[in-house]
Parts: sequence; structure tokens; C-alpha cells
Amino acid sequence: MSESMLPDLQSSLLCDDVRQERNGKFMLIGLFDGLGVPQYPAVFQKLCLVNRWCCGSGEFTQSSRIIGTDGVTVVTQGKDVALRLPNDMATATSVEIFLNVKLETPGIYWVEVMLNGNMRIRYPLQAREVKQGQG
Repeated sequence: MSESMLPDLQSSLLCDDVRQERNGKFMLIGLFDGLGVPQYPAVFQKLCLVNRWCCGSGEFTQSSRIIGTDGVTVVTQGKDVALRLPNDMATATSVEIFLNVKLETPGIYWVEVMLNGNMRIRYPLQAREVKQGQG
């Protein structure tokens, strides 16, 4: 049996929705650079996290979560996702759907993606209060 090689996280994107075409291509709808709502606490009915892995081989477990503004509290956590890359030229795309995510206050939240329990990326998600009439 060949030795496994940890893959690279090619991208990690948060969006409103994801569709998959018949040809297998993913369409991401409503990419987030931040979240803006009129008031907090706010509940987001659906957030999708799309992760793309490449340049690795073997079987792995991905886990993802959103951390609160304190940098510690887990706001929401996805289920473990099994990834399989048969060779180092293969890619694996995972789509996680977080439902009814409640953000208590505006501020900086954190998206974390782990592979086999080890952090692979942690990036900020800014939640801000937007009054009606503002952009």
C-alpha cells in the first residue's frame, strides 16, 4: 500500500448556496466577504462552506467550524467529512451546510478548517450591523 500524503487546501469559501451541475461542476451563489444585517442577534438560515483539496493522496477526515468573536466559543460545527484522494493529481471538493447559525453580536468571527484534527486554515468573517439605506 502506498504512503498517504497530506493534501493542500486549495480554497475555502463561505457562500449562500451551492449547486452541482450534471457535469459535476459546482456553482457557488452569494460569496461572502462579510455578513451585514440590520440588527443582532441574527440567525442565518443557511451558510455553505466549500473546501477544495489537492496535491495529496490517501484518506482523510475534514472538520469545520465557526468560532465566536471571543476566538474560543464554537458557534456552529459541521460533521466530520471523509475525503479520499486516490493520487496526488486528484482533487476533492467538500460542501458543508450550516443551518440556523445564530450570531449574537457584530464583530470578527473565525472560520476554521481542520484535517485529521490539525488546523489547516483559520480566517476571519466580519459580521457588521447595516442600517437600512446603507450598502
